[in-house]
This record gives sequence, C-alpha cells and structure tokens, in this order.
Amino acid sequence: MAVLGWILVIALFAIGMAGAVYPILPGVLAVYFAFFVYGWFFSFDSFGWVFWTVQTLIVVVLMVADYAVGAWGVKKFGGSKLSIWLSTIGIIIGPFVIPAFGLVLGPLLGAMIGELIRGESIDRAFKVGIGSVVGLFSSFVVKIILQLVMIILFIIWII
Repeated sequence: MAVLGWILVIALFAIGMAGAVYPILPGVLAVYFAFFVYGWFFSFDSFGWVFWTVQTLIVVVLMVADYAVGAWGVKKFGGSKLSIWLSTIGIIIGPFVIPAFGLVLGPLLGAMIGELIRGESIDRAFKVGIGSVVGLFSSFVVKIILQLVMIILFIIWII
C-alpha cells in the first residue's frame, strides 16, 4: 500500500505542476490534495495546524494571483475590462480551439478582440494582446514557484 500511496502523491504533484502551465488541469488543488492522500495512506501526524495554515494560504494566494497577474498584464499594456474578460476566456478555450498554440493565441486574440470591439486601432489591440501573453507567462512563473514551495514544505514536514 505504501508504494501505491507514493505513486498517487507523486502523480498528483506532477499533475499540479503541469496545471501551472496548462489551465485545464487542477494545478494547485492537485498538489494540495496530495497532502491528504499522503495522510490517508501514511499518517496525518506530521501535519500540524501550522502546515495546514501555510499550505492553505499559499493555495488562496495562488488562486487570487492566477487571475490578478493575467489581468495585470492586460491592464499594464492599456487594456480594458472587456479585454481582461476576453483574454481570460481565451486562456480557457484557446487550447481546445487551436490545440498546439491555443494557450498563447487564446488570450492574445481575446484581448485583441476586446480592444477592437471598443474601437481601438489594430496596433493598440495588438499591444494589449501582448500584455495578456506577458501576464500569462508571469502567472506561470508565480504558480510554478509557489507550487514548488508547497512541495518542498511538504517534504521538509514529513522528514
């Protein structure tokens, strides 16, 4: 049973890390769930209130930052609320519509369409679209770093 427990924990960590760059996967929630799987297979004794508080705070920060960093990229490059919304929608549906490049093209085109609907020039719309991609990649970096912190804290706690 111990081997199965570790396989599940490691698989959830891998899914979580993949979810940091592929928004369809559960990301941080998979990492968080791995802690419960470890507890069910081995023991919750290693985890006290400090562990759960720190990990839960990281999850909350990640969920808020995920949206905020993407929106920041669009706003920083002069985008409107409509562009933020359409960029977010583009992140979600882009990978399905354009499988190989949709993760980048989805938010780019979503932000551009938002600006074009508002009557902005194609140059301005493209600038805002680039901002959405900058926000997207910034969000990836934040998620990867914080999820690695979660996993490292987990390892430190169980040792």
